[in-house]
Amino acid sequence: MIRVQREDFDTGKELDALTRDMTSVGGVTSFVGLVRDVAGAEKITSMTLEHYPGMTEKLLAEIEEEARRRWPLAAVLIIHRYGELKPGDRIVLVACASSHRDAAFDACRFLIDWLKTKAPFWKLEETSAGARWVDAKDSDDDATKKWDKSS
Repeated sequence: MIRVQREDFDTGKELDALTRDMTSVGGVTSFVGLVRDVAGAEKITSMTLEHYPGMTEKLLAEIEEEARRRWPLAAVLIIHRYGELKPGDRIVLVACASSHRDAAFDACRFLIDWLKTKAPFWKLEETSAGARWVDAKDSDDDATKKWDKSS
């Protein structure tokens, strides 16, 4: 399940709903991404996330499909927020449920790595020095490359 939304989410409720009545699930892993209050040496006052509606959901669905091809997953949840967020706010929730924990852990890490580099979101950080767009990081690209089946 994929949701791109402005509103906050309740992690506990989302995880509970994900596997309700699924007795074959042996484990659920989740990742919650939060807005930090610093970037390097600068204090962040807010972050605005932008995206292209329609295109974003399509790409997230493709990423989810890839995870399902690679691991035996009973359920997947991706919630990604957009709009203006403050330090401490939740940005993203990724959860994977499987009959075995290894598949759930690996799929969750894969989804986060791919979301970070392949999902069409743009982040604008507000600092005391002004606003700036967040550039892609080499470390994020490196994390994604480890999942490349051709290497």
